[in-house]
Amino acid sequence: MTSVSAQEAFIPLARPLLGEEEAQAASRTIMSGWVMQGPQVAAFETEFAAYVGADHACAVSSCTTALHLGLIAVGVVPGDEVVTVSHSFVATANSVRYCGATPVFVDIEPGTFNIDPALVERVITPRTRAILVVHQMGMPCDLAEIVRIARSRGLAVVEDCACAVGSEILWDGQWQRIGRPQGDVACFSFHPRKVITTGDGGMITTNRGDWDERFRLLRLHGMSQSTAQRHGSPTVTFESYDVFGYNFRMTDIQAAIGREQLKRLPGIVERRRALADRYRRLLADIPGLVLPEEPAWARSNWQSYCVRLPDGCDQRQVMQELLDQGIATRRGIMAAHREPVYRTEPWSCGSGPGACGCAAGTCARLVESERAQDRTIVLPLFPQLTDAEQDRVAEALRASCLLCP
Repeated sequence: MTSVSAQEAFIPLARPLLGEEEAQAASRTIMSGWVMQGPQVAAFETEFAAYVGADHACAVSSCTTALHLGLIAVGVVPGDEVVTVSHSFVATANSVRYCGATPVFVDIEPGTFNIDPALVERVITPRTRAILVVHQMGMPCDLAEIVRIARSRGLAVVEDCACAVGSEILWDGQWQRIGRPQGDVACFSFHPRKVITTGDGGMITTNRGDWDERFRLLRLHGMSQSTAQRHGSPTVTFESYDVFGYNFRMTDIQAAIGREQLKRLPGIVERRRALADRYRRLLADIPGLVLPEEPAWARSNWQSYCVRLPDGCDQRQVMQELLDQGIATRRGIMAAHREPVYRTEPWSCGSGPGACGCAAGTCARLVESERAQDRTIVLPLFPQLTDAEQDRVAEALRASCLLCP
């Protein structure tokens, strides 16, 4: 294939939608002199909670720190096990290890790339404390079944919603936004690759006020009084540090940007859904190409559009051919158990306590997770993507797939 011409602009995988409104909001906050854990953070938390329908929202420095605090809140301690997926960014498994617990990996459904609920109960043991589910690439997982299993076994449910802001799930006959939460704790990311961004940052939502108070305590080094409380006190006060905490705070500059991004979110999600629909039409007739599934009870925000290549296609070669034409792609979502770090960190696939006996890089119980990493690619999708650019992506992918053996 020929390289991209000078007339054809490079098409990135993703591009955050930021504008003058975000720049002005950041500028106003900078000029206010209060740039850390102040009124903008508080306002962003209130507005985010209202958007998803949660009683409480706590802003933190990333989704990784949100997951860490969420697992602490539901009682995960060293020696526990947390049922989750390997097929996710490594931060999901890492958050379990930060608590001294062991991730127990179960496989995914090939169509949605989400945890397979049918495999969950067989790996639950007396050491299991929680189920950590992922709404992968914005596609809601089968949360109703997961919550049913968890409640029947006395387990907590933590949702990794890193990619899922704006996604919806049909719950008791009504469409509800991911993050309400239906489990116990839901955790979001505002990384630039996500649907809305604050540069980096995260949010934890819950309906339990005691857990929200704990999040706020732990994110600020365990400090007994917040900066805002001390600043607003008419008398001299001294804080204390009664628990071991962390520096997991969000800045007011980030929060000011987040508030503007939240205003854009409905339009962003609408555009992403339109682009996903258009990809379905453009790619439907490519022989052997498998498109992602959206269950009837789910409405994805389409944070990513991931396709499974036809048999015989070499993933790296297809990606290189598209890159030569000025089109960025990414390989399918990683499988954490295949990464070098998890050759020494403990994990299990349900075969027994402690480190799994599977060979490094392969696990007979995680076949779909490995296959998804090896056989899928993520296509460009962002609100500014034009029809002409999307046509280029589809045409290049079609040509590449037709050349496969």
